[in-house]
Amino acid sequence: MRTTYLVCYDIADPKRLRRVFRTCKNFGDHLQFSIFECDLNPSEKAQLETSLRETINGSEDQIIFVTLGPTEGRGSRVISSIGMPYVTMNAPCFVF
Repeated sequence: MRTTYLVCYDIADPKRLRRVFRTCKNFGDHLQFSIFECDLNPSEKAQLETSLRETINGSEDQIIFVTLGPTEGRGSRVISSIGMPYVTMNAPCFVF
């Protein structure tokens, strides 16, 4: 069974940030600067977590998984926003 997760991260180092971004991009859809929506089965989630653990510095960085529930039967994804309208992000990660 596939489950939908929001994967949100706060990474202190630009090099690690780029690696985390690339890893998450392989598993889900980029919603906002540090937020991805990922539909994962248990094996894929374990693989993503392992890749991210190997990339981050646990004392400086944080990654949060928010479980949105089963992918099946959930209906269409609805994203609403306050302020600037939500648009699909097809942009690379820029670190200055």
